Amino acid sequence: MNVKKLDRAALDSWVDSLIARQKVYGVQARGERFAFAPLARAEDLRLDYDVTILPPKKYFLPQTEDLVTFKRSGEYDSVLDDEPFVLLGVHPYDMVAVNQMDAIFSSDNYDVHYMTRRKNAAIVVCDVQNASPNVFAGCMGTATVKDGFDVLLTRIGDAWLVDARTEKGAGLLEGVSAPDAGEADLAAREKVWAENVEKLQRHKLNCAPSDIPDLLEKSYGHPVWEERAALCFSCGTCTNVCPTCYCFDVQDDVNWDVETGKRSRTWDSCQLKDFAIVAGDHNFRPNAADRFRHRYYRKGKYVADKIGQIACVGCGRCVTGCVAKIANPVEIYNRLMEDK
Repeated sequence: MNVKKLDRAALDSWVDSLIARQKVYGVQARGERFAFAPLARAEDLRLDYDVTILPPKKYFLPQTEDLVTFKRSGEYDSVLDDEPFVLLGVHPYDMVAVNQMDAIFSSDNYDVHYMTRRKNAAIVVCDVQNASPNVFAGCMGTATVKDGFDVLLTRIGDAWLVDARTEKGAGLLEGVSAPDAGEADLAAREKVWAENVEKLQRHKLNCAPSDIPDLLEKSYGHPVWEERAALCFSCGTCTNVCPTCYCFDVQDDVNWDVETGKRSRTWDSCQLKDFAIVAGDHNFRPNAADRFRHRYYRKGKYVADKIGQIACVGCGRCVTGCVAKIANPVEIYNRLMEDK
């Protein structure tokens, strides 16, 4: 598939044509911050954003969703959201996170709710133009991404390279008339990729991501867990803004007629005090230090053991969102490196 070169007017025209055809979610300004939201017109799209408040995972694993409706008689129906949509402007590190979520939700107990939304989504990735204050994707190998998406946008000068990587992506570009990108354009894109690896390192990690599981294996009793947790509010912000966290709580609600009801799930967080409570009111992670440490082991070791990837893509949202300023993974891993 050929890479096309569009000027801004042509890009806007293409985006407006997508909006006319189906539901589109794109990045838009929210004061001084940015968020994915339903897109009504191309001029509202901000592809120059640094980072969104919440990751695009919310369109595949919503903050709250109904799973099943049921009747007292025993009948039940799955609730599936199968409306096609376009997710426009996803940064590479967030695409890596979506790819990880795909691996998690498609293995073991196949999650039909997540996977139905995922299969009906078309994802347009946009290479980063402006680095956010706390991003460290360049250290995690996620400043660029090679797969999982349908179309890749890269700004070079005043133009945009539009690269359809799948048949679904080619369908999004149907009807777009634009010249093919030349060798100089493709070379300019390679330069953007190389520069972003360096640019997206606002915090410097002193080890390779592949070293993290072994580093944690030897650091279970390290004092950093108690030291940092002494300042932790156990608010769960770090996990709620994380693109790779997928814990949820499931609850059944019976309607007032006592004949019908629904089962729903909502985001949950391993950092909340009651997260690990089980039958008998026992809590196997009652202390903040236990929960704080678990977050890093889950991301740096447990998921790595399961799918071979570190469950941190360096977006930096946790660093920005933590009011106690203790959630920076780079600071933790660098401390463990110093004391190993």
